Amino acid sequence: MSAVAGTIAFHLGMAWLAGSLIGLERTYHGRPAGFRTHALVCVSSALLMVVTVYQWQWLGGNVPEETVRTDPTRMAQGIMTGIGFLGAGVIFKEGLTVRGLTTAASIWMTSALGILYGIGFLFPALLATGITLLTLSLFRWVEQRVPGRVFARCSLRFDSQRTRDETAVIALMRAHRFRVESLSYRTRDEGRQFEYRLMLRTRDRQYLAPLAADLRADDTLLEFQLSPTAD
Repeated sequence: MSAVAGTIAFHLGMAWLAGSLIGLERTYHGRPAGFRTHALVCVSSALLMVVTVYQWQWLGGNVPEETVRTDPTRMAQGIMTGIGFLGAGVIFKEGLTVRGLTTAASIWMTSALGILYGIGFLFPALLATGITLLTLSLFRWVEQRVPGRVFARCSLRFDSQRTRDETAVIALMRAHRFRVESLSYRTRDEGRQFEYRLMLRTRDRQYLAPLAADLRADDTLLEFQLSPTAD
């Protein structure tokens, strides 16, 4: 094996390893784009950059250098633009909840790492790989322990003849340590049903379960929905 072939194999192998490690973290947490996706993204990005960096290996020596001018940065720009479509495919919205943003960011980062490994810029590539793994693993633990605000969407449906007063609904939410950020109204079934739609805010997700239990025991409710929002 020639020195160039060995270098190319080393760069692709490093890209494959880095993408696999990031993908394993995503697979472990049950994300749709996991081990295989990240490995392929990183290797494919590296491969495209290898094609650009070592263009004279496949163009052959018979082509005068002055007749062909290529800019490797244009290939990198094309890769990062194209990877946006793959990243968008893992983001989905369910009600007010948007999921997949971190996975999309990890795919974008994996593609950038592939570019660095492909051109042989190993120090920033290795450093960024470590930072990415640290961010996805350790920062998850930190994020869970940082106090913050939890938002939830809530809908309460009543029979029009047995509708709870708005003041009573707000008092119920406050009793469970929720603050009503917004409140809207809706009639259904040609006015036979009345529905409250609320955006709630609290300090801890643990308050959701007691509220749901209380709502489930309310015999005046025809139906309710309680959906916490998340990234």
